[in-house]
Amino acid sequence: MAEKKDNTKLIMMLLKGRTLIVLALLVVFFSLATPNFLSANTMLLLAKHVALYGILAIGMTYVIITGGIDLSVGAVVGLAGIIAGGMIQNGVTIESMGVTLYFSVPLVVLITIICGAAVGLINGAIITKFGVAPFIATLGTMYIARGFAMLHSSGATYSNILGHDALGNVGFTFFGGRIAGIPVGAIILAVIAIIAAILLKRTVFGWHIFAIGGNEKAAKLSGVKTDNVKILVYIFSAICATIVGLITTAQLEAAHPASGETWEMNAIAAAVLGGTSMAGGIGTIGGTIIGAFVIGVISDGMVMCGVSEFWQMVIKGLVIILAVIIDQFQRNMEAKMALQARNESK
Repeated sequence: MAEKKDNTKLIMMLLKGRTLIVLALLVVFFSLATPNFLSANTMLLLAKHVALYGILAIGMTYVIITGGIDLSVGAVVGLAGIIAGGMIQNGVTIESMGVTLYFSVPLVVLITIICGAAVGLINGAIITKFGVAPFIATLGTMYIARGFAMLHSSGATYSNILGHDALGNVGFTFFGGRIAGIPVGAIILAVIAIIAAILLKRTVFGWHIFAIGGNEKAAKLSGVKTDNVKILVYIFSAICATIVGLITTAQLEAAHPASGETWEMNAIAAAVLGGTSMAGGIGTIGGTIIGAFVIGVISDGMVMCGVSEFWQMVIKGLVIILAVIIDQFQRNMEAKMALQARNESK
């Protein structure tokens, strides 16, 4: 009996640390498969990609913990890039006055974030006020956001988004640059991760998020304003996606309405790989960041190995399915262990 308990505990330890184990194995595999995988240039590129996946996944983690899903984040990435790129390149024309206004970079960023937050507000309102399932609500806003991005630029790309000194709108590419050799995106990821982790674990708001995911009806009966919390969570997710759109546009020095396509899958995969339960009520920001590293290593490693983009999609899909299966297996084992402990204590 004691040996069986020890084996069960060992299995649980391996399951809880599965993401780190997978990450270590992937790094070893790709470093052997591609000699340049651990080079400085590759690590910098990986840091850029992980920053994008990680920021998206942090917002997604909040949403999934409440028991929801946000399929619109990829489209918000593209919409944010187009809004920012359009304001820098063409300004905002007020036809009735016959003038075109150009904004400074801080104002461009602020306006873009407000627009992105509006998408999150719409998602939250549809879900809470009209009782629409999160999957359907965010699927609809995904198409709407992508459509508006296409309409804004007529499907074209805003290129060479550098601004002009005379117009006072230069400096946007800062978000795609580096500070002391570290990508700005990675620094932004670190800041957002710290803030998100503190909010989730150290504040009443965070406890309410977990309460809603654990049992929404019980949370509502205990006085939690569930609708308000869920709306704020979707706004946060959209803001994270907007920030990713700004960073991506700055890195490319161009904005395309199709940017961010299928990135919602990367965000979901990173969150689930990091231990966030699709059933809600469970998740950590630290785990999500590790999950983002796994997705980044898989993506960059497969590219360096010459794996087809189509096979990459297949593999990422399998990763999501496998992660959910393992998560369910872990939850079942935890439930059995808890039941056995209760029986033994009687």
